Amino acid sequence: MVFPVLLLALADGSSVAEFGMDAKIAHIVTADLAPETAGKAGGLAVAVHAAGHAQFFNYGFADGSTRRPITSDTLFNVASLRKPFEAILVALGSLRGELSLDDPVSRYVPELRGDTIKRVTIGELATHTSGLLLPTDHPPWPDESFDLQQFFQMLNAWTPPSGEQPGRQRIYTHAGYVLLQLVLERRYGRPIGELIEERILKPLGMKQTFLPERGPDNRAIMVPELLKRAVQGYSAAGMAIGTPGNQQSYYDFPGTGQMFSSARDLTTFVAASIDGAAIDPQLRQAMQMTQRERFHVSEKFGQAMAWENVHLSDVEIVDKPAGLNNATAYVGLAPAHRIGIVLLANSGDFPYEIARYRVLPELAREE
Repeated sequence: MVFPVLLLALADGSSVAEFGMDAKIAHIVTADLAPETAGKAGGLAVAVHAAGHAQFFNYGFADGSTRRPITSDTLFNVASLRKPFEAILVALGSLRGELSLDDPVSRYVPELRGDTIKRVTIGELATHTSGLLLPTDHPPWPDESFDLQQFFQMLNAWTPPSGEQPGRQRIYTHAGYVLLQLVLERRYGRPIGELIEERILKPLGMKQTFLPERGPDNRAIMVPELLKRAVQGYSAAGMAIGTPGNQQSYYDFPGTGQMFSSARDLTTFVAASIDGAAIDPQLRQAMQMTQRERFHVSEKFGQAMAWENVHLSDVEIVDKPAGLNNATAYVGLAPAHRIGIVLLANSGDFPYEIARYRVLPELAREE
């Protein structure tokens, strides 16, 4: 039964090329990523977009207790993969003249009166160059959570260390993107979830990506049919953390949970990020705008709007790693080669660097 399929492929030169690339992708993913799931409590969903189409690879269990397998439509908490979507909102607003990257955030959030925070700009938040660093950004993690007024109090009291000031350094900050969410909500008078859905998800045709509110049990408020597709999260050591649909945040106000998506839906996002010919030109321009390096960190590393720029010897990569103590997510692009990859794992500390430094470069070289 294999022989006729091979004949069909050989009858069309493009099919031969695609067949060969597909086989190479399968070999690279199987060799580099599959071993990382062996014997683990959770699993991994992988999607690779290359040569104009996607391939999917799934390993392990969405829930080990029920032996429910991971599929390309399984829903994962994608943690900070939400950040590029918020950056695209900023880019769209800039292109449409609705806001400026140079606008101080205090223009939209007048509660910010601290000497430093009132000078921070939208662009600095989007590129992690504000210098902002709060206790919710790094260990030792606080034991408590904070409501909106307490968040404003922390921001107004914030003073950067000596030698640091807005726009002069790259410091990754979750708090900065929580503030960016508030800026966008204040500017447009709508919740962040609605903005992302209307301006990005619907135009791209992404139907399996959601920004649910967080319930009192720290579980995403989603209909039962969606919760059944959500993974059980595990620690790096294999302990179950939370329940399927678990969300985490130090902030007790709406919109501060995480996004949920599937490998299949995020592949639509990857395709739009590197191909994009069929989408609205302004949205395509905004997506490309977020990928451009805006702060040079080192010879091998730069910071774009949410995305990170990785300069390898022969491949330029634009990517975004993300993670919680029970989830790991990664989207990587090699734009010049029109190749992208999605990794979604339901465990903390999955080694996404394999995709950044091995899988993507190998795929680019095989193109």
